[in-house]
Amino acid sequence: MRKGFTRLHLITSLLFIHQLAQAQSPSGSGANSFTMILLAIVVLIAFFIILRVSDNLVRIEANKSGLNSEDESLSSLPAASDIFKQKNGPAYAKGRYVALKKGHNILLEGKAEGPVIAANANTFALQPANFRGMSPIPKVEVEVGNTVKAGDHLFFDKKNPDVKYVSPVSGEVIAVNRGDRRSIANIVILADKQQQYRSLNAPNLETCSREELVSFLLDSGGWSFLRQRPFDIIASTTEIPDNIFVSTFDTAPLAPNLDVVMEGKGAAFQRGLDVLGKLTKGKVQLGLDATGENPPSAVFTTATGVGKTWFSGKHPVGNVGVQIHHTAPITTKNTVWTVGVQDVATIGALFTEGRFNADRVVAITGAELIQPKYVQTKIGANIGELLEGNLANDHVRILTGDVLSGSKVSKDGFLHFYDDQITVVEEGDQVEMFGWLLPDLSTPSASKALPGSRFPDTVYRANTNMHGEKRAFVVTGQYEEMLPMDIYPQHLMKAILTNDYEKMEGLGIHELIEEDVALCEFACTSKQPLQRILREGLDMVHEQG
Repeated sequence: MRKGFTRLHLITSLLFIHQLAQAQSPSGSGANSFTMILLAIVVLIAFFIILRVSDNLVRIEANKSGLNSEDESLSSLPAASDIFKQKNGPAYAKGRYVALKKGHNILLEGKAEGPVIAANANTFALQPANFRGMSPIPKVEVEVGNTVKAGDHLFFDKKNPDVKYVSPVSGEVIAVNRGDRRSIANIVILADKQQQYRSLNAPNLETCSREELVSFLLDSGGWSFLRQRPFDIIASTTEIPDNIFVSTFDTAPLAPNLDVVMEGKGAAFQRGLDVLGKLTKGKVQLGLDATGENPPSAVFTTATGVGKTWFSGKHPVGNVGVQIHHTAPITTKNTVWTVGVQDVATIGALFTEGRFNADRVVAITGAELIQPKYVQTKIGANIGELLEGNLANDHVRILTGDVLSGSKVSKDGFLHFYDDQITVVEEGDQVEMFGWLLPDLSTPSASKALPGSRFPDTVYRANTNMHGEKRAFVVTGQYEEMLPMDIYPQHLMKAILTNDYEKMEGLGIHELIEEDVALCEFACTSKQPLQRILREGLDMVHEQG
């Protein structure tokens, strides 16, 4: 049911009652007037209950049929915005605009600033575990000592051999490292000083069939950038998505400014959008940033052949999952794909440059750095080489990604395939006297019990302390305040823990991945590992088919 309509019901009812009361003759019986008013109230309530029930039944049938239940044309009730003029966002936000109130911004020290500078990384790696759903032991097509060009095949999944995973750089394969149970941890390449590229013959995008385009993307490595929802897995080669979504801004703590990241890549980005447009039976949908005083980069605002929706609000408004929910929600009957902005440009470069260009602008962030900055490198760069000479101390935790949903890595680890951020924070292993009982102003928190909540613009110096231990999983309502989606996260988590498949699906598990509940985990009083719980639930539902 559309927000704001309950208030419209109340206003209409009060106006009706007021007019009815005024229509009574002054000489009439007070008892008769009171009876008439009560009767009017009962009739109005019954009328609106019937409309509400019928509207919900229509939406339930729409969901069963695979239609978008949020489509306004399916509703028998007018939206409040159809009657009262609503704010349309900033003047530059032309088109559909969505303002979200739920969420929470975490402001931390160590944001990347300044121009993009060249990095000094020499070793790069592709890590099979970065690709959700892949077999632990894929078929490796190279050996230690082999030389490869950027774009040469490195491995493929035995369950899906058509999708090729390619080298981000040219050079010598110096290691094929194994993990638990002889799984492939990574394939490490020492990069050439002068990069060489495998030559690609891209099809003519204007005349080629979808089948020809898919075949080219599978062989060239471009398919590995396409992720499918539900489940956040590599996109199926046999399904055509209803829509493809691209979020053009990131609101996670210390996240890179994608306007900076995409500077000078407009042609490749637009070409990538054109490619994606041929892969879907719907539209490529861009989520645009309407939170600032100035419009986002023209690379995004002038993009053609796409649907555009403007979003404003707090984190996680930049998450593509939130944008999908408010544009064309995922149901049990439909499939959508998601692609990162730099991944779109890489796909476009397959056509504009005829090569696999794995260039990445990465934000090196965190208060434990001498100089947070943007660096130009390539996919899978060595973390230690990117951070060399830039750590203020050694008592730190290094994350590939952001502090909410990133992964802990060592100095000799590698940037994950889809990441464009490295975060360095203080290792919080110190004991806190009295813990949360002290009126601490230095701890970022979504709780109004701490005085810091009264100063929302405060910038904090983060550490890894949890500020408490795991407790009973109590109902607090915190999750619902953090997630701007029509989903009850706490009930969903309990359904996962009890292996209740029907409830999981009914409560919206198909719409979520880990990053969507990361803020809920941050705010959780019970200190529950919500991201891990959600992934276990997604894997269970996926296995059930």
